[in-house]
Amino acid sequence: MDKTDRRIINLLCENGRRSNVDIARRLSVSEGTVRKRLDQLLEDGALEIKATVDPVQAGYKTRVLILLTIELPHMQEAEEMLRDTPEVSRIYRITGEHDLVIDVVLRSDDHLRSFIAGRLNEIPGIIRTETFHVLRVQEKPIDWTRSTTPHILIVDDDPDFIEATRMILAREDYTISAASNGDEALKAMVANPPDLVILDIMMDGILDGGDASRRIRTNSQLRDTPILVVSSITASDYLSMLPTDDDNLIDNFLSKPVAPERLLTEVDRLLRRA
Repeated sequence: MDKTDRRIINLLCENGRRSNVDIARRLSVSEGTVRKRLDQLLEDGALEIKATVDPVQAGYKTRVLILLTIELPHMQEAEEMLRDTPEVSRIYRITGEHDLVIDVVLRSDDHLRSFIAGRLNEIPGIIRTETFHVLRVQEKPIDWTRSTTPHILIVDDDPDFIEATRMILAREDYTISAASNGDEALKAMVANPPDLVILDIMMDGILDGGDASRRIRTNSQLRDTPILVVSSITASDYLSMLPTDDDNLIDNFLSKPVAPERLLTEVDRLLRRA
């Protein structure tokens, strides 16, 4: 699922009846692109479009959460029986003191009493229950474009390069931070680990970036972070000192100046691989 998929999902969360044409117009893509992506999301099971009913408007004015502690041998059977129970709208298997949480919608408190005394008593293995009345429900759709936007750290001592790269990446909704040398980069990564690092080689020293990549790879928390080197070292006398594939210190190298399309393609490739 890439950023375009997440944008499509966000628009549908706002209005599930939004047309493909409207989505395409808002995202500046073709209607065919939206249709193909929606078909793939639906086929993969990543997206489900359905109507929901307000239980109160439908006459179900009592809503409760019931926490269940269940004997392990009966867990699967209990889940299957609850899944077939009309009053149960959701089932959550959880960790901690209890095993399951069920979201139950009922017509009244009398209906609740009969549900607990009747249906729950028919389910084997229940050791203990705890019931909570739901006073109010506030739905909040997840903003997929924000919550899953990759964070990219640009490490370069050239502020013009940082700003130009920031503008290119920001147009694709990436979250951007920056550092001007290897030491700053490591501190920033520990404080807020990025999903990708764009790294220059020649900064405070000739191989400041190379040293930074080595320190990243030896840090257990950071070593899996993709590193894309973007440097003009190929036009210098220090090309032979560039880390090689055998060193396993970087994931790819692009030579400055780099075309925006080429940069975006490589950034997308490395993020997908990660």
